[in-house]
Amino acid sequence: MATSPQNPGPSARAASRPDVPAQASSHGSATPQARARFELLLKQVGESRPNEDLSIIVRAYELSERYHAGQMRASGEPYLIHPIEVALVLTEMKMDPQAIAAGLLHDSVEDTSITIEEIEKQFGEQVAHIVEGVTKISKIDFASGEERQAENVRKMLLAMVDDIRVVIIKLADRLHNMRTLEFLPRDRQEKIAHETMEIYAPIAHRLGMGKLRGELEDLAFRYMDPLAYQQVKEAVEARSKAGDAFLQHVLTIIREKLQENAIEAKVESRVKRLYSIQQKLIRQRITVDQVYDLLAIRIITKSVRDCYAVLGAIHQLWPPVPGRIKDFIAMPRPNLYQSLHTTVIAENGTPFEVQIRTEEMHKMAEEGIAAHWKYKDGPVAARDEERLAWLRQVMEWQQEMTDPGEFLSTLKIDLYPEEVYTFTPKGKIVILPRDATAVDFAYSIHTEVGHACVGARVNGRMAPLRQRLRSGDIVEIITQSGHTPSRDWLSFVRSSRSRQKIKHWLNEHERERAIEIGRKLIEKEARRYRVSLKNIEEAAFQKVASEYGFGRMEELFAGLGYGKFSARQVLGKLAPETTEQPRADSEGSEEAKPGAISSVVRRVFGSGGEGAIKVRGYGDLMVYRARCCNPIRGEEIVGYVTRGKGVAVHSRSCPNVTNLMYEADRKIAVEWGRDAARGYPVKLTVFCDDRKGMLKQITAIISDDNTNIRNIEARTANSQATIDVVLDIEDLKHMERIISGLRRIAGVRDVQRVKKI
Repeated sequence: MATSPQNPGPSARAASRPDVPAQASSHGSATPQARARFELLLKQVGESRPNEDLSIIVRAYELSERYHAGQMRASGEPYLIHPIEVALVLTEMKMDPQAIAAGLLHDSVEDTSITIEEIEKQFGEQVAHIVEGVTKISKIDFASGEERQAENVRKMLLAMVDDIRVVIIKLADRLHNMRTLEFLPRDRQEKIAHETMEIYAPIAHRLGMGKLRGELEDLAFRYMDPLAYQQVKEAVEARSKAGDAFLQHVLTIIREKLQENAIEAKVESRVKRLYSIQQKLIRQRITVDQVYDLLAIRIITKSVRDCYAVLGAIHQLWPPVPGRIKDFIAMPRPNLYQSLHTTVIAENGTPFEVQIRTEEMHKMAEEGIAAHWKYKDGPVAARDEERLAWLRQVMEWQQEMTDPGEFLSTLKIDLYPEEVYTFTPKGKIVILPRDATAVDFAYSIHTEVGHACVGARVNGRMAPLRQRLRSGDIVEIITQSGHTPSRDWLSFVRSSRSRQKIKHWLNEHERERAIEIGRKLIEKEARRYRVSLKNIEEAAFQKVASEYGFGRMEELFAGLGYGKFSARQVLGKLAPETTEQPRADSEGSEEAKPGAISSVVRRVFGSGGEGAIKVRGYGDLMVYRARCCNPIRGEEIVGYVTRGKGVAVHSRSCPNVTNLMYEADRKIAVEWGRDAARGYPVKLTVFCDDRKGMLKQITAIISDDNTNIRNIEARTANSQATIDVVLDIEDLKHMERIISGLRRIAGVRDVQRVKKI
């Protein structure tokens, strides 16, 4: 319930938001700090939009000031500061007055007594519509269960399609909240940081908003992994003095060279963002000293011709690193990012990156979709429509997805694409995700080409379908009439489009086969027990189907075909009075004893003990931990019915889960039981410096935690060491405690769990 502006109360979001208004002991007009920030806001808007009427912004501020009076943030400052800061972020993006007004009002409906109808009456339909959209997104709990989370992400995507300003304001709102996250308890810091990294930063990336995305990632990194953040920060700061001197020297040389060639350009330097550095350290197993693009020069020119002229001039000054020249001007990224990148080696052997782009490209790289957002001729400009094309495609294929986990995992691939630029024999560019294969290429051409794909020529030579493509490859797909997709393709395709098309085809055909198998299984079981299915009415089948949670008989048969339950279980429900001994062709199995319609299949679970994992709703299914990921107690898990083997239990983060779950009917709910496990073998890999005493420190951390070491191996090369250690781990918290302790050792760069032992 909203409270009146005279007596504001805490928001309903108090459990999850850093910007929750709390009741103050007194209220009054805006503080001098708020007034000063708003004056700055008006000044900046006036400079960027000199011909605009700013009265709507003034009125929005006055209303926000009146209704948020007396409310305080967790930091202790007046709540009014928050909407002003959000509006300032929007002003830096040079958003229109309606968007800035909506930014000032974005929390008013949820946290005060004002209504959408009143906002529409005072500010017009457009502002009211944006505020309503932001209010709806603000209520989304992305940390909820998987099904709700998937639905909530869908809601956000729909809001983006409807009016992108809704999400731009929400991104600005999240940015200011992250800037002030230090005032919240640790558990809420972690929750909000994870949400930012998984949802908001990827969306900012996909919209081309590089500057905002970078700050969101660094802020989230700080709270998600404080130790790693501090280590990277200290490593960068230790090199900052020498780095600054080096950059100033390089800047002077470049400016002289540009002047010599009569090229007008702006030259600036930058140090790579901390989260980007951390990602590279983990991905490439290197030290900060080996990060080529730690230091970078950015040259902003007047024209595309000048960009290429500058590239030539730079290569005259310093030799380029082979394979590190990237032309994103000729081949823009999917989010329309354009720039020339080259890495060169200075006289003293220091590598550094040079980025060359026009002023227009720089604006697009920093601000993305917010760079030229105009509403005079409708809500979407032509270039922005192109930028949102990926989103409309996502909304199309997500309608076909029934599994929320599949939707979320596929969305993450789509939000963070890493591109490979390939070509058809006729020279058409085909942009694919990193590590894409010929099958991905085929499906990007057409669905039927993908289905009928039997081979490929890469650069004129025959290549296996699973071969990873590289930028510059010329790919020719070989098709064969009547050929159909293979289930094995799911293990190596990378694009969301190809994965979805393969799954859709397999689902349709596997389901038909499963229904047929299910019918035959129940008929065979009925013959064994001399039960006439003809005498059982369809209503009885329908009733049993309902008991298993199915709406139709066909779904019941499909469940039988997939192996979710036994034909004997179903027959026992259809003919509960059956006690007659089965026919002699039962081969004397234990299940074929008189009256044994109920199953006697045991539940087993690796080394964890009886009942460590339970299948919800089924008490007699055989359960085992999948070897590809070896889930441990405390991890989120998912079950997958395998024919003849029972239920394979995977960690939800297991990469094989996405490949397996194309048959939604085989997915089954599993959960950890109450029985205590004796410990699971878990393999950790430690990447560290090769120095005396390192192994002793590592084993000390493990033994001090009273943890058994099953095996330990070490390998060294180039002053670096890789140590594999297999431990007996009780649960997820136990493992995280060990990893955290190992990461605190000086010289340890990363610790990772190896899922498959």
